[in-house]
Parts: sequence; structure tokens; C-alpha cells
Amino acid sequence: MSNDIVIDGENLTFEQVISVAYGRPAEPRVVLSKSAQKKVSRCASAVQTLLDRGEIAYGITTGFGAFKDKVISPEDSETLQNNIVLSHAVGVGDPFDIPTVRATMLIRANTLARGYSGIRLETLQLIIDLINAGIHPVIPEKGSLGASGDLAPLAHFACVLVGEGKAEYQGSVLTGREALKQAGLHPVRLAAKEGLALTNGTTVMTAVGLLETWKAKRLAAVADITGCLSLEALHGTALAFDERIHALRPHPRQMDCARNLRELLADSEFVRGLDPTDVQDSYTLRCMPQVHGACRDAVAYAEWLIKLELNAVTDNPLIFVDDDGAIEVISGGNFHGEPLALAFDYLTIALSEFGNISERRIMRLTDEHSNRHALPAFLTENGGLNSGFMIVQYTAAALCTENKILAHPASVDTIPSSANVEDHVSMGATAALKLRQAADNLGIILGLELLCAGQGIDLRRKAIGENKRLGAGTRDIYKRLRRRVPFIQEDEYLKDHIDAAIEIVNNYEASI
Repeated sequence: MSNDIVIDGENLTFEQVISVAYGRPAEPRVVLSKSAQKKVSRCASAVQTLLDRGEIAYGITTGFGAFKDKVISPEDSETLQNNIVLSHAVGVGDPFDIPTVRATMLIRANTLARGYSGIRLETLQLIIDLINAGIHPVIPEKGSLGASGDLAPLAHFACVLVGEGKAEYQGSVLTGREALKQAGLHPVRLAAKEGLALTNGTTVMTAVGLLETWKAKRLAAVADITGCLSLEALHGTALAFDERIHALRPHPRQMDCARNLRELLADSEFVRGLDPTDVQDSYTLRCMPQVHGACRDAVAYAEWLIKLELNAVTDNPLIFVDDDGAIEVISGGNFHGEPLALAFDYLTIALSEFGNISERRIMRLTDEHSNRHALPAFLTENGGLNSGFMIVQYTAAALCTENKILAHPASVDTIPSSANVEDHVSMGATAALKLRQAADNLGIILGLELLCAGQGIDLRRKAIGENKRLGAGTRDIYKRLRRRVPFIQEDEYLKDHIDAAIEIVNNYEASI
């Protein structure tokens, strides 16, 4: 079918992962390319050849980690591979959501499809069958050190392939064996190298990071929009976004952001022009291109890195077969998550900054002294009796503080493992989980800003005229807000309104 996603280990895209992660089973359907089938079968044959020769090869005829020097007999090779899956399934915490699990399975299948990991075609096909059937292994969030990749979470995924562990299927959590049975599938008995191929690599951190980078791109775009709506509510000026200013400091995404802000504010009757008595705004308005643009750099870097990682081979050891059939097994370290850990830490810092500047705009909207009385205190006309939006800013401040704590880098930490053989680890999965929480918090902060900015717009309309026009790019989100949330005349239960604003932000289709 034309909408099939054909994986070959080399051409998986960001967008394809998103479509599978959030799609329904078999929509789109995942299939393995003919060329990948040949490469996978060739490498699996090479593993069997090594086994038949009785050659010593890490993870094939030896133990793992600190047991790398323990030679395993060929007749125990299958037991060895099943043991690694069972013994490594030690994850804890809440299970990953279904989109993350689906992204994980797709990325892992694509990695194995390159044909350097030694997995058999039938085992790889079972992973693809799980995706298409909607069988989702229950994978706990915590337990990965990010080297040798995501061992513990990937072991929970691999358990379902052998009929162990647990999986979600059609809304129920079942044993792995029962989930396979209900879908008409059968577990595999892992052959040499397969347990290691399934559990060794950066797949889980890549999956989490990809979904959060996709979210971050959308939130970055919404941050521009809510920032512009706040500027309009505060009677700010767009003069600081003049193209000539930013051409003299030609950071690409700063210039992109300034152009976007100009377009968002085009035709607005809420902004002020040149005013000799009020020539410039506070930094939170005036410096949006510099701050938002720098944060966009982090988003762009994470996206670039993840696109590389999607089509990388990240397990160990890797098996090379030349044109003459010569086989070489080489141990390396592509499982090390350091590139991802650094990128995710960088992006978490950027999301924290998006939240920091947004919270300061909320403060300015609610503090009449800071906004030079353009708006009443706490966005209410009868302050004292009403507290208005006073405590909305508190919530934003609390989440900003949480994001500042989350911005402490995981990548600078390491705890040696496996009897000090694995003596430097990336903590990449921890960095990805921190990124996820920071992104969730940012969506809430921007929702709170949207709520406050919308209230500010209505209050300003009372002063300048009900028919005044908002900017070309802020009108739509304001209209969406007002379809869900009314102008707040007197104090009332705000939680439902806050949730509605957050939902608008998280579902708003915007791009950078």
C-alpha cells in the first residue's frame, strides 16, 4: 500500500516515527524492505557460521559486561541469549505511554534492519508484527544508564518477543505470551547474538527525545504567539523586531524569530508605533527574538541529532561481512548515549528559558506597576474583593522553578557499573525523562500566559475600542481561547479554564 512505511535501516524519518507512534495499529503499516531482508539474513548466517566454527566472539560465545571473559559453549548459546533478556528486565517506575513504546519498537526494528546486528529475519519480523498488531510491551521508565544503551527498558520490550513480561493489547494488560496468542502470533526462541541485539542500544532515549523534540518545536512556535498576544495586551511595540536590527547580529534562528514576530503582529491595532515618551519595552517583550531564537537553536540541534540517530546502528558488537564472505566481529561503543544526553540537556535548558521569559510576561500582565497601569492589578477590575489572576502567576513561577531544577544536566553525571567495566555512562535516558517533564511544564506555563494575555486583551478593548484588530497571527489563538474560556469578570473557579487554555496550547498546530 502507498501509505506503508518501508524500513531499511537507512531512511527512517522523524515524521514517520511520529505517524507510527500516534497512529493506530497498521495505520500506517510497517514493512521491511527486500534489501533489508537480504542484509539481515546474511548477517544472521554469519553468526551461525561463527557458532559452527566455535570462534570466540563477545556476546555470542562469551558472557556480557564483566563476564566478557567467560566462554560459553555453542550448545548454550540460545540459553545465553534468553538469559540476558530475563536478567536485564529490572526496570522500575511507571510504564512508558503507548506512543513512546510504538516509537521505540519502530526505531529498534529500523536499527536491526541495517544488517549488522546478527538478528534473524523471523525475530525482526516479529517486532514489526507487534507494531502492526498493536501489541505494546509494558516498559518501565526507569533503570537505564544510557550505556550500554537502554539495557533494562529494552529487555522488557524483548521479553514479550519470547513470551515473557507483560504487554498492552486492545486495552488490556496481559502476559507477553497471552498477548501474542490473542493476536495470532507466536514467541521466538532467541538464537545466538539476538538477546544482545535486542537490548543493546540507544533506542528508548531516542524515542523519548524524538517525541519531546517534536513537542518542543510546536511549543516554540506557540511561545512566539503567546508572547505576541501578551505584547498586544501590554500595548508594546514591534519596532524591536525590525529586520535591520537582526541582520546586524545574524544568528539564523534569531532572524527567523524576528520575522515570525513581525508576521504575527502584522495589522495589529493593539501595538504602538514610535512614541518619543515610550521608546522601548521591557526585555521580556523586546528581546523575544534573541531569547526565543537562542532556544530554537537547541530545538534544531536536537532534531538534527535525532535524525542521525534514527538510522544509526547502536548495538555491540557489530558484525561485518565482506564481499568474499569474510566475517569480522568488532566491539565498539555505539551504544553510548552521550550525544543524545548532551542534546537533551541542552534542550531542557532551552525549554526552561522559554518558560522563564513567559512567566515574566505573566508577571508584567498581572502587575499594574510593571505595565505602567496599562492593565489593572491582577487583571481584574474590582481588585481587593477579587484576586483575579494573582495566583495564576504563582503556578507559573512554581513550574519555572521545577524546570530550573530539571535543567541541571544529567550528562555530567556517571556511575560506573558492571564491576567497573562499564565505567562511564551517559545518563541519556535520565536526560530524556527530564526533557519530557520540562516540556510538559512549558505547555502549562504557555497555557497560563495565553489565559492572562486573553484577559488583558479584553481589558484593553474596553479602553481602546471593542472592534480593534489583533495581529494576523494572534487572532486565531485568541478566538480559540474565547470559544472555551470567557472573560473573567469576577472571581470564579479557574481550574477548568486553565486546563482549557493548556489544551489549546498543547494541540495548537504551529511550526517553526
